[in-house]
Amino acid sequence: MLRAPGVPRLLSGSLIGRLPLGAAPLALLLFARDTMSIAVTGILVGAYTAGTAVGQPLLSRIADRWRQPPVMWASVAVSSAGFAVLAARPGVTLAIVAAVLAGLGAPPFEACLRVLWKELVGERLVHAAYTLDVTVQELIFIVGPLVALGAIAVGGSAAGLWAAIAVQLAGTAVFASAPMVSRWRGDAAPRHWAGALRSRPLLVLLGATLLVGSGVGATAVAVTFYAEAQGARSWAGILLAAQATGALLGGLIFARRQPKDLHRALPGLVALMALGYLPLLLAGPLPIMVALLFLSGLMLPPVLTGVFITADRVAAAGTAAESFAWVATAFGTGSALGAALAGMLLEAYATVVIGFSTAPLVILAGAMLLRVGRRAGALAQT
Repeated sequence: MLRAPGVPRLLSGSLIGRLPLGAAPLALLLFARDTMSIAVTGILVGAYTAGTAVGQPLLSRIADRWRQPPVMWASVAVSSAGFAVLAARPGVTLAIVAAVLAGLGAPPFEACLRVLWKELVGERLVHAAYTLDVTVQELIFIVGPLVALGAIAVGGSAAGLWAAIAVQLAGTAVFASAPMVSRWRGDAAPRHWAGALRSRPLLVLLGATLLVGSGVGATAVAVTFYAEAQGARSWAGILLAAQATGALLGGLIFARRQPKDLHRALPGLVALMALGYLPLLLAGPLPIMVALLFLSGLMLPPVLTGVFITADRVAAAGTAAESFAWVATAFGTGSALGAALAGMLLEAYATVVIGFSTAPLVILAGAMLLRVGRRAGALAQT
């Protein structure tokens, strides 16, 4: 698959361009801590995240109706301007607006790449391509923070923001200038004001995706609380890296061995993911938890692959890119909600088991929603 013409270029360009999604939150946090106040740090990160959640579906809708390169270049200009204004150390109000713009203009690499996979590798390999894409995406949240930290170590707190500008411009240049991207055109289909959201099956899928994301977000908070309770705060990064490594391995395995009908297998895959989080309730010694978190990460790429395959099947005509963007938004929003819920539960009950119990419950609820939606005919569209 990687030998197919255009695949290495588009995959690497997309990966480089998406690095700010992993780098920017940390860069914003450290920049605001050094130049403003601790209270502003969370506001700036939240403003950037909110901008991304809104911008990705909107930009993808425009790409569906037009062409990808103009959308990519216009959006990266807006995002880069936002980061540049922040680096100039403005007042708090302008900084918040700039953070929103930086997120709002984040180029929609994820959605734009996924609508190209069928043409790039053919129908036979498209499932494996989605899995590869999802698996490689894990690197964004490993490499991205390292890029931010490295830039800050060399050039000070504002350098993390300039690094975000540099990598997303580089990624856009590689991706948007590719011949496949230049040739692609959106479908000439009737338009609706609701765009992709007019599809009832997609709404069911987004609800389940939000629940899966909630489980992942809740676990990240629970892991941090667990490490602090063990008197080993530095282990939080190791534990989360173990889960990301599990996801990488799970994706590589799943790319070679997949069910014939991922669309139908999705509820079962989500249920298996929920089952993989149950052993975390043991809250055992640190080395044991490294292994358990590794295992809990294995099913994330299979689940997300199934989600994107289903989104492609149930998307209304001419809304493929927007549908993929809504999936990413649902997962990210769910992650934030899950983190907030776990934080409140841990603060109220101060026991790590409560934090780890959130993930299997909400992920299982996602599996049940998919099952009920299928029985009701809401996911029967092909």
